[in-house]
Amino acid sequence: MSEQQPPRIGVIGTGAIGGFYGVMLARAGFDVHFLLRSEYAAVSQNGLRINSAVHGELLLPHVQAYSDAAQMPACDWILVGAKTTSNVELAAIINRVAAPGAKVVLLQNGFAVEEQVRPLLDPGLHLLGGLCFIYINRIAPGIIEHQASGAVNLGYHSGPSNAEEGYAIAQQGAAFFQQAGLDSKALQALQQARWQKLVWNIPYNGLSVLLNSNTSQLMAEPHSRALIVELMQEVIAGAAACGYPLSDKLLNGMLKSTEAMPAYLPSMYHDFAQKRPMELLAIYQAPLEAAQAAGCAMPKVRMLWQMLEYVSA
Repeated sequence: MSEQQPPRIGVIGTGAIGGFYGVMLARAGFDVHFLLRSEYAAVSQNGLRINSAVHGELLLPHVQAYSDAAQMPACDWILVGAKTTSNVELAAIINRVAAPGAKVVLLQNGFAVEEQVRPLLDPGLHLLGGLCFIYINRIAPGIIEHQASGAVNLGYHSGPSNAEEGYAIAQQGAAFFQQAGLDSKALQALQQARWQKLVWNIPYNGLSVLLNSNTSQLMAEPHSRALIVELMQEVIAGAAACGYPLSDKLLNGMLKSTEAMPAYLPSMYHDFAQKRPMELLAIYQAPLEAAQAAGCAMPKVRMLWQMLEYVSA
């Protein structure tokens, strides 16, 4: 498509994350196309609905929905909202759906997710990481519960552009989300931002599964709160060892923001409860290996990962 035409956006993985951001962009006037599997019939018939504590009830009644990637038009931007556990299988779908020179944004948690996907993508595609700061879950086919926040930041990872051009691409993508009424910015340092997000994701995701507790319960009990702090400290040390120092204020800021938000069950809790694979490689194993290679052990994080592997098996 020429630069004068509005971009065509494809959403691969229309769960809570893909559904939310896809709906917000579609409501802002973007040409958005959604790939679905098990929920295709429900969404085709009833549309996508977001029950949002921030934006109110949002309905996209007529969804450009597809059950087969071969039926989708070529897309200039592709938002990948599926879990990291399916990244290897998703690469072929991304290549099929992508227009020449398309921008692929992984809206995923964890570490080294771009490194997993990059070798499987066509070399002409631009790859970006998308960090979503949102409290959300899917409660029924085509129905999404949005509790708080919604910001999404983009960082360029790799592709046919240099660093300066890549940052401009990330700015362009962030502008799309801003037009949809969402906080969004381009990132200069994607890997540092991924470590920063792990400071929250590592303790709360795993402990919610092992202790069957939401964020408010974890914060209210002194022993679990102390463990959260210790896990966060280990992640911050691991990030520093890998060359990504984080702000001294980060830990207390995350604790305060978590206390202020509604009781929340993270995505890993829902994956475990619904017997879906948990994202243990991206959220635990990959950062553990990176920190270990840099000479930093994270013993409490490792123990948490080992227990999650046990319950997963």
